Amino acid sequence: MTRRRALGGGLLALCLATAALVIAGLGGGEAAPAKAGPGPGDARASRAADVVLTPDAVDPEAARRAAATAPRSQAQVVQLEGAGEEVTYGSGRDYVSPGAPSDAEVRTELEQARAQLTKFKRYLGTTAFLQTGPRARVLPDGTAVAPENAPPLVQRVIQAGNVIAKLPYKWGGGHGAWRDNGYDCSGSVSFALAGAGLLDAPMASGGYMNWGAAGPGKWITIYANEGHMFMVVAGLRFDTSGQGSAGTRWQEGSRSSGGLSVRHPPGL
Repeated sequence: MTRRRALGGGLLALCLATAALVIAGLGGGEAAPAKAGPGPGDARASRAADVVLTPDAVDPEAARRAAATAPRSQAQVVQLEGAGEEVTYGSGRDYVSPGAPSDAEVRTELEQARAQLTKFKRYLGTTAFLQTGPRARVLPDGTAVAPENAPPLVQRVIQAGNVIAKLPYKWGGGHGAWRDNGYDCSGSVSFALAGAGLLDAPMASGGYMNWGAAGPGKWITIYANEGHMFMVVAGLRFDTSGQGSAGTRWQEGSRSSGGLSVRHPPGL
């Protein structure tokens, strides 16, 4: 009888101990809230959480079957360009926005532009014929005659103007390249001035409002505002606004210059 009581008491104690372990491991069936960071007692809690009381945990064969049938993930390594690189500004390295041209690219473009301008001037000097006479006048073919007493720079402006005198008006023409199939008002003036080396790159009409020197010139005078411009060379007007009726940018008649800035190349 005493032995039976002792055995019963032992079984009862074992059951109570097992129940206590189940309650401690499962937490009443609700997961414990996550903590922001490690703290005192976290090591003990981690060891207790590693114990999962399920039938598979005490059945090695069942655990092996579960492991064999579980889907395996394929790890992939993705290298992000620039990831992990420590960037120190002011360290001597240049950092530019994506797509922005580098200094070397800008220098290359400037060298190409200068080469094109040199080629353009050489073209005018070898293929464009300039007729001179006692005074400036417009010929029936639409080209201009340069005065014999005009400075060489003025004669070259007229020579360059003759090359495009009868080409059609084209908005934006002459601003992307020296040689174009049409020119707008500022593109036309830019072409003629560049032919004499007075301009390195085409400008819009607004840019001429403060270009050169103020006031009319002796040989060349430029009239410009934000919307239109023209110039008078040796008394001849080089203007796209009268081309429709005259058939050429060179015209002997004058026009109003109200509302236009008056400028001229220094010395001319």
